[in-house]
Amino acid sequence: MSNLLPIHARGVTRRYDGRAVVDDASLTLQPGKITALLGQSGAGKSTLLRLFAGLEPVDAGEIRHGDTLVSSLSKHVPAEERRIGLIFQDFALFPHLNAIDNVGFGLTGETRKKRRETASHWLERLGLAHRAKAFPHELSGGEQQRVSIARALAARPVAILMDEPFSGLDVTLKSEVRRIALAAVTEAGIPALLVSHDASEAMRDADRIAVMKDGVILQEDTPEALYLNPASMAVARALGPLRSVRRDVLPPAWLAKLPEAEAYCLRPEAVRLDAAGETALEVIKAQRTSSLMEIELKLSDETSVHALAIGPYCPARGETVRVSLSPEFAFADPAPNLSDNSVS
Repeated sequence: MSNLLPIHARGVTRRYDGRAVVDDASLTLQPGKITALLGQSGAGKSTLLRLFAGLEPVDAGEIRHGDTLVSSLSKHVPAEERRIGLIFQDFALFPHLNAIDNVGFGLTGETRKKRRETASHWLERLGLAHRAKAFPHELSGGEQQRVSIARALAARPVAILMDEPFSGLDVTLKSEVRRIALAAVTEAGIPALLVSHDASEAMRDADRIAVMKDGVILQEDTPEALYLNPASMAVARALGPLRSVRRDVLPPAWLAKLPEAEAYCLRPEAVRLDAAGETALEVIKAQRTSSLMEIELKLSDETSVHALAIGPYCPARGETVRVSLSPEFAFADPAPNLSDNSVS
């Protein structure tokens, strides 16, 4: 089978004890693209990954690699015959093999020289040529994860499926490991699925995002489209923090920019410091977080709103600042809890 074909899941369902953990889900993984499957614990993300991999059968629907049927009620091609690379949190390296032998382990049917050449290529591509002779216990967590990704890519898979692959890494390592690893995955030109519960990670790393909740894919699109044009509040909340506010506490100048609704959800980017802004609000607190300032502003005695700002000046508590509303980061809340002023 060609490595450069899409993989389609169409109306797939998987039930445990009569409950649909994946419910009528459809998703296409395109060659050369990373698709993130985003949702909280229990959303069904890992189960859908296992269906793509062939680790579990479907209870309804079908999965195809290109035009070739690999999963349906009447057919199930086992995982070992699908040539799909799997990356998990635990690295799963062989402790008795060094890095180059771990990468070359699955390259059956090739001479020892060819296996080592292929393994050396992928170790170099993942920035680990100098660690080729190191054993897993001599490698850092980030290095172990890169070895596991090199091993998966060396086997020339038809797709790479990654289940929270970087969540176990130290925060200081995660960014660089992720950058190197995902660049290699993209360069391979095959479909890739990245399971994540971290919206910022999915937004940063994926070409497309599918938001999943209670086994259902709520919406699938580019990160930009999902963030600015969510199909529902569930999708909007999945992509980042929102502050729910009632219509009657918003400044009239802001209401003029917004659609009619009983309440709205505002992203932090919706409110920005602006010397020429249409509204003046009191600062409840402000704190610099690296290049950004996070500011809480008073709308009423019971209601506040968050803002983000960039610049050298951080306002003090009690100070009045002028702000503007960017309506593209505000959404009408169709089912507001009018007593709720929390960020979700």
